[in-house]
Amino acid sequence: MPDHSFTPEDSLVAVMVGMSFSDETIRTEELLSIEQMVNYLPVFGAYDADRTRRVANVVFDLFEEEDGLDALFGLVTDGLPAHLYETAYALACDVAAADGKLAQAELRFLQELRDVFAIDRLHAAAIERGARARHMTV
Repeated sequence: MPDHSFTPEDSLVAVMVGMSFSDETIRTEELLSIEQMVNYLPVFGAYDADRTRRVANVVFDLFEEEDGLDALFGLVTDGLPAHLYETAYALACDVAAADGKLAQAELRFLQELRDVFAIDRLHAAAIERGARARHMTV
């Protein structure tokens, strides 16, 4: 990724990694969730999973910069067709729910994603509720 442009799949991975790293702690449950989604979801059917590490490194580098989050969102929206915005938000919600905890930084990241993707609050609530339901424990 010499020019740091993202494919649609890269963009989805970047959103998931950004979600995981938003609280400055990447938990094992979150990494496993990302890996499972990349390996099994149809949207990643043609994706080279080896790119995941490179995308993650770009995200980590951007988080070190002052306006890195804005730059990340710019790369993501440039690489992601609008019809996949809710998919990206759903994947971020699944990563956030994977460890059973939501830190303030993660909630802020989700809020910014909603704004960047112009996801209606009602639709976002439905997506969030679905993620919560999928990650419940007995």
